[in-house]
Amino acid sequence: MGILEEIKQSYRQGGALTKLIYINIGAFVLIRLLQVFYTFGLNSASVHDYTLLQWISVPANLNALIFKPWTLLTYMFVHYDFLHILFNMLYLYWFGRIFLEFLNPRQLLGVYFLGGLSGAVFYLISYNTIPAFQQQVPFAVMMGASGSVMAILFAVAKYAPNHKIHLLFFGPVQLKYIALVALILDLISIPTLDNTGGHITHIGGAMFGYFYGSSISKGKDVTMGFNRFMDRLLSIFKRKSKLKVTHRRPMSDLEYNERRVSKQKEVDRILEKIKASGYDSLSKEEKQTLFDASK
Repeated sequence: MGILEEIKQSYRQGGALTKLIYINIGAFVLIRLLQVFYTFGLNSASVHDYTLLQWISVPANLNALIFKPWTLLTYMFVHYDFLHILFNMLYLYWFGRIFLEFLNPRQLLGVYFLGGLSGAVFYLISYNTIPAFQQQVPFAVMMGASGSVMAILFAVAKYAPNHKIHLLFFGPVQLKYIALVALILDLISIPTLDNTGGHITHIGGAMFGYFYGSSISKGKDVTMGFNRFMDRLLSIFKRKSKLKVTHRRPMSDLEYNERRVSKQKEVDRILEKIKASGYDSLSKEEKQTLFDASK
């Protein structure tokens, strides 16, 4: 089996978390390969400005966003630097595994997407309302899965705050403290203007994650509507089955009892045949009938 076939099989057999990681890595590899063609086909200025990335990353400029609305979804699968995707995927794997210890894969997908959307909205609001960011709006773009990852972390930290994980040099640490430290680091990093948009997006994702963790603790899953919408959207692209489904009316009590008595008489007849001639004397249909009745 070739490498590509092994990857395809691993993807098909993997769960929601595995698929998210594969899609992120696949998008990263594809983007870098396309950048190679950009390097040979365009001048260096276009490459330096990340021409391709500007079409799949969320622009801070609302006027630009109107013509690229798909970026609100694509940005959460876009990475350019190797270390960027490396750490995001490690965090996604670690916190995603913890999430799945308490909640299910569909909820993980919902939190990933809705947390990413919340991070993007908070980023857009911040850049377009806070005066300190106004000068960056025309050229600022935002990409990466970290907003979604923060949503997953805060969702499970709120749902199971006392769950402990073992950290190197620190030993067992409760999940709520890991989430708190992550939030503080993002907050104090905003004034440095080093990846400001990313830190703001993290906070937006964290807010949704906290909200989701609170809601699911009360028995309310706010991702259900989104997941149903995605199911309907994906069903459009699936092949329709050629099998026709027929609907029969439910049997009445009289019909049900008559069928049960008939089946019992047939089983009794087969048992008498076994008693008289042995099991090997049964036909294939009789053996199947006896097997079905034994369940």
